[in-house]
Amino acid sequence: MPVTRRSLLIGAGGAAVSELMAAPMTRKNGERIAIVGAGVFGAWTAQHLQQQGHQVTLIDAWGPAHSRASSGGESRLTRAAYGKDATYTRMAAESLPQWKALSAISGLPILVQCGVLFFFPTEEPYVQESIAAHKQIGLPTEVLDQREMARRFPMIDFDGIRVGLHEPSFGALMARRSVLTLVDRFVKAGGSYTKGFVQPPGRDAGRLSEIRLASGERIEADRFVFAAGPWLPKLFPDVIGPRILPTRQEVFYFAAPPGDRRFLPGAMPGWADFNGGDIFYGFPDLETRGVKMAHDQHGVEVDPDTHSRRPTDAALAEVVAFRDRRFPALRGAPLTGAEVCQYENSSNGDFLIDLHPSWPNVLLLGGGSGHGFKHGPEVGRYAAARLLGSAKVEPRFSLASKSESHHREVH
Repeated sequence: MPVTRRSLLIGAGGAAVSELMAAPMTRKNGERIAIVGAGVFGAWTAQHLQQQGHQVTLIDAWGPAHSRASSGGESRLTRAAYGKDATYTRMAAESLPQWKALSAISGLPILVQCGVLFFFPTEEPYVQESIAAHKQIGLPTEVLDQREMARRFPMIDFDGIRVGLHEPSFGALMARRSVLTLVDRFVKAGGSYTKGFVQPPGRDAGRLSEIRLASGERIEADRFVFAAGPWLPKLFPDVIGPRILPTRQEVFYFAAPPGDRRFLPGAMPGWADFNGGDIFYGFPDLETRGVKMAHDQHGVEVDPDTHSRRPTDAALAEVVAFRDRRFPALRGAPLTGAEVCQYENSSNGDFLIDLHPSWPNVLLLGGGSGHGFKHGPEVGRYAAARLLGSAKVEPRFSLASKSESHHREVH
């Protein structure tokens, strides 16, 4: 049965996102490609490869956006403010229409366009550099002074704040829902999803021909993508090892005062307080889950298989102290939930999207570093092209650019 398609023109480059309308994809003229990891990077890569006609198998040990995955949880900010770093500004901007297209067909919202506000105690170069980068691609970003921020966002106390950067086109992504939607559509369009625990590959010479599951099953393919998040160093301890470092991160949810509409999306934006470089960030009350807050500081190094998922009193106390200073209407607000997840940090904060040094048919994909989720659509597009040899290579995504000494340079 043929595939019925509708294409939407999106992004600064006019790339096309195809919406699969009715029948599943049955073309079998492409290559066999296996993708290990059904998080945001793996799912979007599967989507792009499938749309090019390849036979894609997606594999995950626990399931798409499971509770221990870096792509799990309720929400992620999407924003294009990266100072003078135009690479990530462009990727975020070109990912946004693809998120909108997915949200439009998901049944429940994936993109909540509540805007994002970054605010600073000083007029640092990051603000003007972001504005300059945004003007180049036509983003309607605003620079606000303290008085204007206080007028528009009265739920926040801007004491000690001098300038804000407001991005009205961006907002929050419903993280778990988006990945589940992607994988569901991928399967309905003829893709194959398998729940299985992939073993570290052997030392085949020349090319990798198969991967093995703990169950004993073997999956053969022409090409492979390993998008295993914090488990990537365990699959490739010699090649990646400490170049990607998982760290423990904690997030908390608080109940808004009853009947108080100031904390709803549309009134309250997603936000980040640069706080002299010690960043806190958060979200409005998305889908009545609670007002979410977190400290962006990298936590302790952890093993994603064994580290405790219990929130700590120390982390809660730190966030509450910040909350009470910056959000006075939430002083004494009940804690309604908490999550413990992880970043998988590359040594410099840049993504890893590169071919294996010994296997030209294997792509290593990871290093989201706490800011990767929003870029999922464009990461998937680039990863698909890099795997197939059609991408203009971005050196900063290379394995060679990652070291064993960690110093985050992307914010």
